[in-house]
Amino acid sequence: MNPLNSIRPLIPKTNPITTDYEITKQVLGLGINGKVVECFDKKTREKYALKILVESEKAKREVNLHWRASGCRHIVNIIDVYQNKYHNNTCLLVVMECMEGGELFQRIQDRPEGAFTEREAAQVMNEICVAVKYLHDINIAHRDLKPENLLYSKKGTYGVLKLTDFGFAKETINKDTLQTPCYTPYYVAPEVLGPEKYDKSCDIWSLGVIMYILLCGFPPFYSNHGLAISPGMKKRIKTGQFTFPLPEWQNVSGDAKDLINGMLNIDPAKRLTIDEVMNNRWIAQYTAVPQTPLHTNRLLKEGEEMWPEVQEEMTRSLATMRVDYDQVVMKPLENSNNSLLDKRRKKSVLTSLKI
Repeated sequence: MNPLNSIRPLIPKTNPITTDYEITKQVLGLGINGKVVECFDKKTREKYALKILVESEKAKREVNLHWRASGCRHIVNIIDVYQNKYHNNTCLLVVMECMEGGELFQRIQDRPEGAFTEREAAQVMNEICVAVKYLHDINIAHRDLKPENLLYSKKGTYGVLKLTDFGFAKETINKDTLQTPCYTPYYVAPEVLGPEKYDKSCDIWSLGVIMYILLCGFPPFYSNHGLAISPGMKKRIKTGQFTFPLPEWQNVSGDAKDLINGMLNIDPAKRLTIDEVMNNRWIAQYTAVPQTPLHTNRLLKEGEEMWPEVQEEMTRSLATMRVDYDQVVMKPLENSNNSLLDKRRKKSVLTSLKI
């Protein structure tokens, strides 16, 4: 780890990355803005993950913010950054820790040792909160907190849970400085769905959604029609309509439910801050949380039968669902294949012809 990254400016190396690292064709994952492949340090033979980003202002922002955050134990560490030509493009090549333990929910789903407990959920939340507090303390909003971006460093019981993918991250010096509606639908805060500005409290809402799923195995807000996001789902998010249904929530502690309610407050001003979450006894004293068996890993496994629409969306690559208006290019209406527009065009033609 390099705790100096938060204050030390990032100066990418300009020598060819291939002089220091051997790059393979093994794809490890896909980020918002680029793919991640396997690479090896030529001297130590240590394995790392290499993220390849075509250079742009957005890519520079992602790398700089991730670089500043790399001093935290629960955030994936950046080892090296290069600025090289790659496939005729100027690229930022980001060498990071290789996270070999898999995604958070996959880890829970695949666990062989029996039921996932409320105490384990509290420990997981404590670790995620450490990462979020580190970011918020240096005025960075992650804006894409979700299980797919929470990875374990190693397989087995010794892996450390770490946050990654800073493709939506943004600096937030003042309150209400964010406006671009970047989100993944399940985890989006209500204020992000509207035209108003918002701040880093949007991360707390996402934390609340993650905690909810950790404790039961399904999200508090989802489309009843298998869509990424629907008008009904948007309305439920904006009005904070969610429940703790039985039997999944029957034995979950009142402390856990109260904490979720505090994080899923639709008013950002009344929503808990990361410090308030960290000081909550369910998080701060997680070793004292009851070891209540949860339905989580069973429902994550059986989700395809019990929650077909939800599970389909949760397991599909969420990259296709993400909304980032920084990258949206409006298609001319005359070129659109929208069925509603087609109907209006036909009606307009019939009217003009007086048919």
